[in-house]
Amino acid sequence: MARFDETIHQPVRLRIIAALNALPEGAQLDFGTLREMLEVTDGNLATHLRKLEEEGYITVEKTFVGRHPRTYIVLTHKGRWAFAEHVQALREILVNDKSKPESG
Repeated sequence: MARFDETIHQPVRLRIIAALNALPEGAQLDFGTLREMLEVTDGNLATHLRKLEEEGYITVEKTFVGRHPRTYIVLTHKGRWAFAEHVQALREILVNDKSKPESG
C-alpha cells in the first residue's frame, strides 16, 4: 500500500507540489508565477514553501536578476517520489471507496 503524506495533503502544498511535478525534472518555477497560479498571498506561499523545504521536497534558490531579487523553487527527487506515493495512496482510497455499495 502506498504512503499517504500529511505534509503534501494540505491543499495549498498539494497544489504547489502538483504544479512543480508538472514541470520537467530539474525545472524551476519563480515565486511570483507560483503565487499567481495558486492565488495565494506572499506570506501564505512562503509558509508552505518553508514546510516543503524542511521536508526536503523542494529546494529554494534566491538570486538577483539585475537589481531585483528572485526566488526559484525546484521539486527534488524526494519530492517527486513523495508526490507519486501520495497520489497512489489517494488512488487506492478511491478504488476502495468505489468497491463499496452506496447506502441509501
